[in-house]
Amino acid sequence: MRGLKIFLTLVLIITFFVNSYSQQSKSTVHKVEVVEVLQVNSYTYLRVKENNDVKWLAVPTVNANKGDIYFYKGGMEMPNFESKELNRTFKSVIFLGAISKNPTGKDNISFKHTKVTKEKEINLENELPINIKPIEGGVTISELFKNKKYYQGKRVKIRGKVIKFNSQVMSKNWIHLQDGTANNDNFDITITSNANVNVGDIVTLEGLVSLDKDFGYGYFYKLIIENAVLID
Repeated sequence: MRGLKIFLTLVLIITFFVNSYSQQSKSTVHKVEVVEVLQVNSYTYLRVKENNDVKWLAVPTVNANKGDIYFYKGGMEMPNFESKELNRTFKSVIFLGAISKNPTGKDNISFKHTKVTKEKEINLENELPINIKPIEGGVTISELFKNKKYYQGKRVKIRGKVIKFNSQVMSKNWIHLQDGTANNDNFDITITSNANVNVGDIVTLEGLVSLDKDFGYGYFYKLIIENAVLID
């Protein structure tokens, strides 16, 4: 009986320390020095040194230089991450939603801020001239946003012009499509896919409609089409 009590006590102690470590690792502020910088289309790879530990970070696009000091918390580690843009597989990459030159994080550079700014610039430039004929049996952006509850969880076909394309962000290709229709301020649809397309292409895609999708790290969408396949 005494042995059982000791065993249970040890289990509780181990559980406590594991939970404490997990919470600390998410809240711990890491101070790192940049060793190498690799720029790609939508974010920046930084090889950094923290004490004697060297690792790779993927961060919002930042004009970093060797020797720069940055601070970050948390992150999502992705082992054996393949970057098609760099034609390289990293043993491990930590994806961050924000990085800062200030330990308090007041000057955070975040995916959310960068993404919204770039989308607005592209959308406003291309909103008016586009006029795409809808595909038979498909939906328009206007109809999709107007009746989003109806389309939630359903597969839809949509045809439009590729306004923006980001490859292999969180192991997905991200396509921004416009067809010339709009519902209120919604005239752009984000689509995830394994398909490769080019900005300016007129394409037809079919995928699953999801609402209020939160991928973390600033990637939140009120409406998104996921896992789409290229039809035309």
